[in-house]
Amino acid sequence: MQDLLTNPIWQEDTLGQPLPPSPHAVSVSLPCWKHVIGYEEGEATVLSKMQAGYPRFFIPRVNLQLEESVLAEHGEPGQTCLLFPSEAAVSRAATYVLDREDMYSLQTLELTDSNLWALLGPAECRPSMRLYWRFSGETVSSRRATAALQKLPDAPDGDAAKATIRARLARLAKVSPQDIFLFPSGMAAVFAVHRLLMDLWPDRQSVQLDFPYVDVLKVQEQFGDGVHFYPVVTEEVLQQVATRAAAQELHGVFCEAPSNPLLSCVPMARLSALLQPHGVPLIIDDTVATVINVDALKFADIVTTSLTKSFSGTGDVLAGAVTINPRSPHYETLRSWFEVELAENDIFWGEDAVELEHNSRDFPKRVRRSSQNAAALAGFLEQHPAVKRVYYPKLATEGITDILRPGGGRGCLLSFTLQDPSAAPAVYDALQLAKGPSLGTNFSICCPYTLLAHYTELPWAAECGLEAHLLRVSVGLEEIDDLTSRFDQALSLTGPKPPRPPKKLQPRPSQKSKGIA
Repeated sequence: MQDLLTNPIWQEDTLGQPLPPSPHAVSVSLPCWKHVIGYEEGEATVLSKMQAGYPRFFIPRVNLQLEESVLAEHGEPGQTCLLFPSEAAVSRAATYVLDREDMYSLQTLELTDSNLWALLGPAECRPSMRLYWRFSGETVSSRRATAALQKLPDAPDGDAAKATIRARLARLAKVSPQDIFLFPSGMAAVFAVHRLLMDLWPDRQSVQLDFPYVDVLKVQEQFGDGVHFYPVVTEEVLQQVATRAAAQELHGVFCEAPSNPLLSCVPMARLSALLQPHGVPLIIDDTVATVINVDALKFADIVTTSLTKSFSGTGDVLAGAVTINPRSPHYETLRSWFEVELAENDIFWGEDAVELEHNSRDFPKRVRRSSQNAAALAGFLEQHPAVKRVYYPKLATEGITDILRPGGGRGCLLSFTLQDPSAAPAVYDALQLAKGPSLGTNFSICCPYTLLAHYTELPWAAECGLEAHLLRVSVGLEEIDDLTSRFDQALSLTGPKPPRPPKKLQPRPSQKSKGIA
């Protein structure tokens, strides 16, 4: 397998290659700006070369083969099907689709030989099916689909691997393994938390603070009674949240530590103090900083984490986790809900757990290295004359200092914009690093985040403070001099052509982003 630390995939002819070169890769090479635009606009010349993609957005090829076999045996002409890991998941998917496609009939089918479920319906329903797959994160992994095609059982040591992962996370978070719950993706963890909150406090709404990762907000918009979204957190916003909490309007407040992609962080101590008197749970996602750098449980009732990212590092397994704070006043209620949920709906495939356990053995060491590299690269970019602004948590960022562990860093992620936005395509094309979605990989990876995550809602994103030409960088384990040299070389370019404008822009809200994490 190609070593992406020393020999990154970045050339134009690498379009569509999996990152890393693995049949289970969670990212894909989009080496040029025009490829990103072509991907978002569905150009056949780009899509035909896609061998992989972020799995919630891009159905793995082996899954498509399994779908075809299900349709051949059970389907009818004009039907499509999508696979789900449990009866509960397929039932929720059917409800979601019928809420939007009520003129059609759907069929749920148990595939007894593979312990999977299929949702079958008219081909017109596939976009809605795909949206549920994406938002819920209740996906069928490529390893699980491969096993189903080959009629193989799950890994016999899967349960032991899950227990080891829970123990590893619990030790780092200083909680009991019984407080850790595993899911097949980070979004599945977020989705489960949101369902829990809706179950416990129906007819209430959530709050999202800071501009978050795209689908964390989508889940709150698409399910339940709605969300109050505050992309910029001010003193006035904090007081509005406190007022809503006092009025018993809220079932939970979501935020990230720090946020993706703008790397901001709400004042955790003050926010917690505002919510606690009213019993409103605080949910913090620590994916970017990780449990190595921050102690989100210092204030959070629940912590969500995408284990796909830094915990795994290799970029070839999808997973997520929920951690319940044993000091939360809701502890017993929250933990009991998850125990029942996973007893009936444990959908994290054992073979994926085995891979994740192996990948995460050096998790602390890797996080410290990538955090140091990110801080150094952020400092380099801040001093570069071509760079307008660097988004990276500073020492004085209140929310980070509230939860920072002794000696902790800020995580692997940074974003930046250029003095001349029209230079972004040329800089991106010339950057000799892996380019595609996802973050937390051992190798550095860059993407034009706003285009990938919000292509059909760029004006709305701009109103929220997210520039269209923003470049997001997940910093890996390379030698820092090598990294800064690669960026310096790309940033030295002048006189680029103006970026190709989008062909289609649709009003907010939209769910048509093609793939980012």
